[in-house]
Amino acid sequence: MATFVDRVTLHAVAGSGGDGCVSVHREKFKPLGGPDGGNGGRGGDVILFVEPNTTTLLDFHHSPHRKATNGSLGYGDFCNGKEGKDLILPVPNGTVVKDEMGNVLSDLVGVGTRFVAAQGGKGGLGNAALASSKRRAPGFALKGEPGETRTLILELKSVADIGLIGFPSAGKSSLIAAISAAKPKIADYPFTTLVPNLGVVQAGDTRFTVADVPGLIPGAHEGKGLGHEFLRHVERCAALVHVLDCATLESDRDPIKDFDIIEEELKLYGGLSERPRIIALNKIDLPDGKAMADMVQPSLEAHGYQVFQISAAARLGLTELNYAMAKIIQEARKNEAKEEKIRIVLRPTAVDDNGFKVIANEDHSFTVLGDKPERWVKQTDFANAEAIGYLADRLANLGVEKELFKKGAKEGDEVRIGLGEDAVIFDWEPTIEAGAELLAGPRGSDLRIESPWAGRYIGEADDVDQLSDDEIAGQWEYNIANPNTPRIAGEE
Repeated sequence: MATFVDRVTLHAVAGSGGDGCVSVHREKFKPLGGPDGGNGGRGGDVILFVEPNTTTLLDFHHSPHRKATNGSLGYGDFCNGKEGKDLILPVPNGTVVKDEMGNVLSDLVGVGTRFVAAQGGKGGLGNAALASSKRRAPGFALKGEPGETRTLILELKSVADIGLIGFPSAGKSSLIAAISAAKPKIADYPFTTLVPNLGVVQAGDTRFTVADVPGLIPGAHEGKGLGHEFLRHVERCAALVHVLDCATLESDRDPIKDFDIIEEELKLYGGLSERPRIIALNKIDLPDGKAMADMVQPSLEAHGYQVFQISAAARLGLTELNYAMAKIIQEARKNEAKEEKIRIVLRPTAVDDNGFKVIANEDHSFTVLGDKPERWVKQTDFANAEAIGYLADRLANLGVEKELFKKGAKEGDEVRIGLGEDAVIFDWEPTIEAGAELLAGPRGSDLRIESPWAGRYIGEADDVDQLSDDEIAGQWEYNIANPNTPRIAGEE
């Protein structure tokens, strides 16, 4: 079974907010005390949290669907609903969060870093919060907003100070096993290492981490040989160590050629060509390896690189290599400490931004887009006429109706609020400007709007209920003497 997973898909569903409560305070022998419905509770968030003890994304591989709890309903007597519990998911240090399109949303580096993967829905307002001087006793409440649903891609990039790179079977795993306590799988065939191995190295007073990255081959920047899966693990390294095989049995390979190929792959991948480099000529314990190392070392040093002859198997030259890596890490940490923190730039909404837009479609329908209209529609209980009237007033005050007039909308035209499956479609009827006198009806009703359940069969009901005198005279009557024997009026 796999123990190291560095790329998973997470389906995060936040909790929905609880609905508000419709309640009027009642007390024996006292008049009604006014609305006292509480608000619904907020839905829980799905949060990614960097935890030091987490080193793999294996848990998300087995359980990709995660959901936070919903908020509860509001109650009477001004009691708000219970908030949903946040779902905190631990992730390893160095996790990159992307959306389905591949856009980077967050780079989680540093223990304690948090990222809200899915935002919980807000709780709906109770009728107590909706009361105003015009609407003293609302007969409706707002529904809770649904929680956010997102599909995210989590990628793990190893957080190491030094990255060991080179061709397969160059001796990288043997090197990290010799300089640290790591115990990677070692064999004499290519691609023995399929996942990065991390090891901690102590050189004097400096302690740093080294990553054994799986072997690279020509075309790795294009994904050949799982190149993309390997190369991203060296993006965070402060320095790179080229491990060159000086005793390869392949006739078309030599350390210089291997070095040039790997350098070209790093350049084409992007962002890695400027990292400090150290070259380690490995396998000098073999006679051919020592001779090859002596031959290519002057050429590599002429290009300005530090070159060390080592043998991971015989543990030769490792001390010098460790101290050279420690020196680079010390300089990198000093430069990192001098870097200024990135300033947070706030971009407020423009003054002339009304928060919505109206689009005239080719089929003579209209689409209203915007955070406020879409959110208000989700909060509306369409089984309550007063709630529908409240929504109409909010949209009219926002300027949606004026914008529809400008776009050429007419009474009866189809208007959609939102996109996709979540869109609410209705036939547009312009709101009649009116005052508070139309709010004087029973709670839960609006004189401008027919009740959704009333008058559904008005035309049919008028024909049935309004009978003529002859039809009434022809109705069956019961014989008082014998109720089980009906007779028609007029019969003897």
